[in-house]
Amino acid sequence: MTRKLILDLDTGIDDALAIAYALGSPEAELIGITTTYGNVLVEDSARNSLAVLDLLGAPHVPVYPGLPHALARDGFEVLEISAFIHGRNGVGDVALTPSPRAAEGTSAVDFIIEASRTHGEDLVYVPTGPLTNLAAALEKDPGLAQRLTVVLMGGALTVSGNVSPWSEANISQDPEAADAVLRSGVSATMVGLDVTLQTLLTYEHTRRWRDLGTAAGTFLADMTDYYIRAYETTAPGLGGCGLHDPLAVGVAVDPSLVTMLPINLAVDLAGPTRGRTIGDVARLSAPRTSRAAVAVDAERFLAEFMSRITALARGR
Repeated sequence: MTRKLILDLDTGIDDALAIAYALGSPEAELIGITTTYGNVLVEDSARNSLAVLDLLGAPHVPVYPGLPHALARDGFEVLEISAFIHGRNGVGDVALTPSPRAAEGTSAVDFIIEASRTHGEDLVYVPTGPLTNLAAALEKDPGLAQRLTVVLMGGALTVSGNVSPWSEANISQDPEAADAVLRSGVSATMVGLDVTLQTLLTYEHTRRWRDLGTAAGTFLADMTDYYIRAYETTAPGLGGCGLHDPLAVGVAVDPSLVTMLPINLAVDLAGPTRGRTIGDVARLSAPRTSRAAVAVDAERFLAEFMSRITALARGR
C-alpha cells in the first residue's frame, strides 16, 4: 500500500532531509507540504520547501501556508540558537535557487482537513515542528481526530529535553497546541529525542553525496555538513547530527523501524516543567490513542536513509 504523506515543516536542515527521504521512498507519495514556524519564519519555510522540491525533481508537490505563530502568542521570532544550528536561511546558509512557484491559496489548516476526507486511512500526517496547524485543524473540525493518523517529530519521554531538562524544541514552541493534539484522541506516534538522537549522520555519509557530482548531492552535502559542525559545538560528544525529522518520515513509511510504548500522552503547561511530554494521569486506564517510540533500529534506518537519498540525489 502506498501511503499518502503530508509533511508539516519549519524547513530547516533536517526538514529538507525529510523531504528528500519522503521523495526517495517507493512506499510513499508526498501529496503536499504545510508550512510552520520554528527553525525559520513560516514564509521562509514555504520558500525553502518550494526550492528544495524543485531541486529534487518534485515541482508538482504543492506547499500550503500555515499559521505564523503559537496559539497563545501574538508573534514569533527565530531564536538565535535555531539560526546557529540551521543557518540564517534555514538550510545551512547554502545558496538555494529560488523556486518560480508560490505557496497555494488554500491554507494548511483547510488542506489537512480536505486531505483527510479525500484519502482517509491511506493518509499519514507528519509534523516535524510546532503542532499549531494540526491543533487549529482539530479545533475547526473535531471529527478530524477520528480520520487522521499522525507521526510527529517532537517530545522526549525517557530522556531529557534539548531546550530545558524537560522540554524538546518543537513541543516548547507551542505547548498548548501539542497538549490539545495529544489529548484529542487522534492516533499519534511520538518520535522524540528518545530515538532520533540514536540516528546519527557523519561526514563520511555526506561525502557520498558530494562525490555524486550532482547539484542535489552537493547541496545536501554542504547543508548537512553545516548541521554536523553545529552539533560539534552544541553536542560535542554525540559523534554526528541527529536525523530527527527524517526518522519521523521513516516511521510513517515503516513503523517497524521503532519499538513503541502505548501511552496516552499530555504536555505540562505550567511551572518549571512547561513543555514536558508525559503520560496523561487522567487517561491511565482509557484506550490508548497515542504511542511513544522508545527504541529504534538505527542501523537499518541509516542504511535505508542513505540508499534512498543517494539514489534520489544521483539523478538530480
